[in-house]
Amino acid sequence: MDVSLTQALANYAASTSIDKIPDQVRDRAKQIILDEMASAYFGHRRPAGALGAKYAARYVGRPEALILGSDLRVPAAFAALANGTAGHADEIDGAHVIGGHPGASLVHATVAIAETQHSTGAELLNAVILAYDMGTRFIEACGGLFGMKNRLHLHSDSLHALGAALACGRLLGLDESRLRHALALATFQANGVCSLFSERRHISKAFCNGQYAFAGVSAALMAADGLEGSDDVLGHEHGVLDAWGVDGGSAALTRGLGESYAVMGANFKYMRAGYPIHAAVEAAMDVVARHEVKIEHIQAVMVGMPEHAMRVVDNRAMHNICVQDMLTTALLEGGLDLGKSYFPEILAVPEFAPLRERVSLAVDPELDRKQPNGRGARVTIVTTAGESVSSLVEAPRGHSSRGGTTWPELTAKWEQALPGADVRRMLALAQRLDDLDDVCELTEAFQHTE
Repeated sequence: MDVSLTQALANYAASTSIDKIPDQVRDRAKQIILDEMASAYFGHRRPAGALGAKYAARYVGRPEALILGSDLRVPAAFAALANGTAGHADEIDGAHVIGGHPGASLVHATVAIAETQHSTGAELLNAVILAYDMGTRFIEACGGLFGMKNRLHLHSDSLHALGAALACGRLLGLDESRLRHALALATFQANGVCSLFSERRHISKAFCNGQYAFAGVSAALMAADGLEGSDDVLGHEHGVLDAWGVDGGSAALTRGLGESYAVMGANFKYMRAGYPIHAAVEAAMDVVARHEVKIEHIQAVMVGMPEHAMRVVDNRAMHNICVQDMLTTALLEGGLDLGKSYFPEILAVPEFAPLRERVSLAVDPELDRKQPNGRGARVTIVTTAGESVSSLVEAPRGHSSRGGTTWPELTAKWEQALPGADVRRMLALAQRLDDLDDVCELTEAFQHTE
């Protein structure tokens, strides 16, 4: 009897174990979990995070999982919603080479269920690694971030709901049949048309990641309670691949499972800005430092990047995903401080508008050819004296191609961004996560009394 594609993935999910996972993969997953939980703690007081928590507080009846950065416990699905929203509330959370922000959905979904189940740290690690493997493969099977956006007008992160459903189902101990139903039930709950990127305040952009976490958690819980969906939501006629898939999509879902781990493609962010902006800011600050360029001597700032990346950040209404706004701010401030919010106050600084007008953005042919889906940037500054100086950053700090991150770098990042929190305790618990008997020991480090 042939095994369906959905059944094959459900069988794999049910069989995963932390014992099979290499040490370097475990360590990267620990870094991701710490970084994403800290992002939600940080984002809890940003507009989107505060609104998400306010909504989740309506459902305080069953105190299953913590809204990070608070002392409030709510049902698991609503904790995932609030924490996923807060995690992406201010563009400080991680990204991925496949595109998007998987951690804001995947980590917060799995943590919420792990709390509810009092899972071990090792079980949570296994679930997060599984969630990344599944979520990123679903996106690849449907054409990648830009393929889904340009061809389907869909936010690719919506497919992380499916990865979250499998990982949450694994934590719940669901069998292969119920895992298949969880996949279907998540599919029925998650979507996101890309018009969300046109908003002004980064509210629904953050909420969508929280909603995908909610969908993954609720789908797994529904399946655990006996609700059903399509037995083969991936491969069936009118299923996921039929609706959204590309040639070779089926192979992309299974290629390298158990051998190639998606967490190793995670990218860590050290600026509160859309990811295509990071390399541009890094390159500009390199030019200023190496050539001692003074702000008053800047005649033009020319930014080149791949076309896909340029479309994401060119003159956007949201300041923190607008390269012109963020690069102008970095030049005026001498960099971007993680602990500081710049907008809207900096708009009133007299130098801001004139300098912003000198920033131009264009496709860099070399970068577009070498890394069409990449996050590199070339910045050229022309001075009033006629000097032209440039810097190329092919991938920003924290990118997986540059080795990702280190524990000392994460320590420095979060001590700067969370001055009132016990960051050392958070990191110490994350580093020994596979030895924790109960994930709640970790989440308690992210509790904050209002």
